[in-house]
Amino acid sequence: EPPDTPEDFSCQTQDMKKVTCTWREGETYFYGRNLPRYTLSESLSSQKMALCEASCSKQCLCSWDVGQQRIWNVTVTVENPLGKKTATDVFDVNHRMHPTAPFQVWEDCTDTEITLHWNYENNDIELFCQTEVLQPDGKVELHNSSAAGSKRVTVRGLQPYTEYTARVHCGAAKHFWRWSDWSQPLTIRTKEGTPSGKLDIWREITPVLGGRNVTLFWKRYTVKHLMPNTKYKIMVKAFTGGGETAIFNFRYIDTPYNCEYWLISIMAKNNVNFSLPSVMIISRATDNSRRILFCSFLGTEELKEGQVHGTDDGIFVSWEPRSIYDSYIIDWCNFPRLQPCDLQWKRFGPNTSSAVISSAAFVPGVRYKFHIYGSVANRASLLEKKIGYLRELPPHLDPVVRKVDLTYNSVTLSWDSYLTNESEPGFIRGYHVYVSPIQGNCTLKGSIKHILSVAGIPCRLCFFRPKNSSYIDFNMWEVKTKILKYFSSTANMLYFVFLLVIVPTLVAAICHWKMKWVKECCCPVIPSPNKSKVLSFKEFKIDSGRVLKINDCIPDMLAMDSNAEAQKL
Repeated sequence: EPPDTPEDFSCQTQDMKKVTCTWREGETYFYGRNLPRYTLSESLSSQKMALCEASCSKQCLCSWDVGQQRIWNVTVTVENPLGKKTATDVFDVNHRMHPTAPFQVWEDCTDTEITLHWNYENNDIELFCQTEVLQPDGKVELHNSSAAGSKRVTVRGLQPYTEYTARVHCGAAKHFWRWSDWSQPLTIRTKEGTPSGKLDIWREITPVLGGRNVTLFWKRYTVKHLMPNTKYKIMVKAFTGGGETAIFNFRYIDTPYNCEYWLISIMAKNNVNFSLPSVMIISRATDNSRRILFCSFLGTEELKEGQVHGTDDGIFVSWEPRSIYDSYIIDWCNFPRLQPCDLQWKRFGPNTSSAVISSAAFVPGVRYKFHIYGSVANRASLLEKKIGYLRELPPHLDPVVRKVDLTYNSVTLSWDSYLTNESEPGFIRGYHVYVSPIQGNCTLKGSIKHILSVAGIPCRLCFFRPKNSSYIDFNMWEVKTKILKYFSSTANMLYFVFLLVIVPTLVAAICHWKMKWVKECCCPVIPSPNKSKVLSFKEFKIDSGRVLKINDCIPDMLAMDSNAEAQKL
């Protein structure tokens, strides 16, 4: 095929002494001696002047010395046995500066700044340079040099003792054409800095015989801010009414019993300096745990625990705000069933009265305790206690019915109260008792009509909520019933259902001519439960053969047919 017009034909210089033109060749399907031939010529003057013959591999290029000439009209000609094509580029050499990449890049740094220095080959050319800084989180920032011709740039606002990667490229300050290639990347770590701010500190106070144990906690600085070998200085001052009595700098401190309060300060220290001190005051007079331990004889009552509930994002905790406090603290254990329990805490501003506490450690069926403190002048006071679940689960065990008492018109059930300790997967709020009438609708006094599906079959039920936690008594006169199932109630769960059998069945119609037979069967002179067919309860049994017996069956009236029977009786 005849040749195509050369594509992307352009010319540029890196040192103002030599110009290099480049382009892409097309496919002609000629080989050997018939390969396309490329020639560059200058046609600005009246006569054409051949400049060079190109060489092509991945890209075609051709270079020549420009001397003192600045304006050029360069034509590239490609030809083969089937034809030829040309492309032209007219340019000013001053406007086609493409510098080489900077080299010999080095740095000076502090804890928050990096200054990069570099060199480039042609110092006679005024260049404008740009620095790329790769942050630890993967973000890229570009910083321009402060002035044309400058061979350095300062990057500010960095983190102490943190690794950064930087590289530089440059372009002509006047008549910018293209950026140079990037320099080799340089990895830099900023120096250590003075620990910033204050440590976030907290404490756990545990009453013991004769005093209290105070455990201190603080959240460490991250490695990107400080050296890994950061140390911490703890200072405890004990004060009495007359002023400061002692200063302690020990890991275990046995402070005087008669102190009015203790001032605790914690500072972080690295190779540069100390951080600002974080201060906490523990007062004997105002701390709740101290009052409960030593002042119980005054009638001080421990705070009652309120209930909180889980949400999709965590556990929602609210409290009553008090204007005297400048902040609030909530603490809790991530693993309340373990020791240590991984104590956590979070601080809130004075205008906050609720928060959603979230943690990756929270799981359904575990009860979490939250303590809410008010803080003012570095003193924290316990305000409220809360308990709750991320999500409640059904009870572990069924309630056990210990006693079933029957009379001629009532049934009394008794069962063990369900344990309400911390190991329970939900709050026990009461019990539900369900009774299923054999015939008719639910007519029991105090009950509510309810439909429950047992083994896929809808059942009509009478629903009771006992006032007593372990006892229920209900009248069943004129109602034939049977025990179905029972269950205890929690917040979000099903109830355990129990079976209840109530007999007796009253005979509705007694024929006059059968009166003697009925009397013999039901009311003999000496009643015998084994003889009486009506009073037999063989058909009404619960579980493993327990037979319901009628007690306290007192007759309304005693009737005798003759004196002979009276004497015999």
